[in-house]
Amino acid sequence: MHPNPAFRHEPAERALATARERGFGVLTVASEAGVLAAHVPFVLDDAGTALEAHLVRSNPLARALRAGPADALLIVSGPDAYVSPDWYGDPAQVPTWNYVAVHLRGRLALRPDETLRPHLDLLSARFEERLPKPPWTTAKMPLDKMASMMRQIVPVAMTGIAVESTFKLNQNKPAHARAGAAAAIAAGGTPGMATAALAALMRGVPEG
Repeated sequence: MHPNPAFRHEPAERALATARERGFGVLTVASEAGVLAAHVPFVLDDAGTALEAHLVRSNPLARALRAGPADALLIVSGPDAYVSPDWYGDPAQVPTWNYVAVHLRGRLALRPDETLRPHLDLLSARFEERLPKPPWTTAKMPLDKMASMMRQIVPVAMTGIAVESTFKLNQNKPAHARAGAAAAIAAGGTPGMATAALAALMRGVPEG
């Protein structure tokens, strides 16, 4: 998380909503073999205190959890973009990178195999409902193929979640400078991901 308090004023509810909407992150655990990481889709519960995910059974992180639960960090990245100092209208500035990031910390553990199918149904439903088509469901798969694929993955859950976030949107700059940077980012071409969404967030920063 960025140490500047100007970027860390967002309430926990907004950070959790950002993570819930994104639904994808980097799950990390410290082990005797070093820091392990896996990129995972996940479902965060309505209270923001627990989440479900799954891992390939052969993933080193999944193997490490066989020894028991572990402290874990899930890193969720939102939109981001490079910011050129030319866009501020002030020569006494330097380049930077604006971004949104949410960190979820908690206790990660394997779940019983019988929870896997309900988890997969919930996970796919969360993403399928956003698409302009009839939703795909696991019921569309042949039973033998579904069983084969499920044997290759294991369900996991993180509980006791604590949330931190950084919304670095040039809150430490004058409104005119932030507006100039947002306009340039919205115009396209700057390095980053979901840059238009980031520009919209910058424009939504309250005055003062």
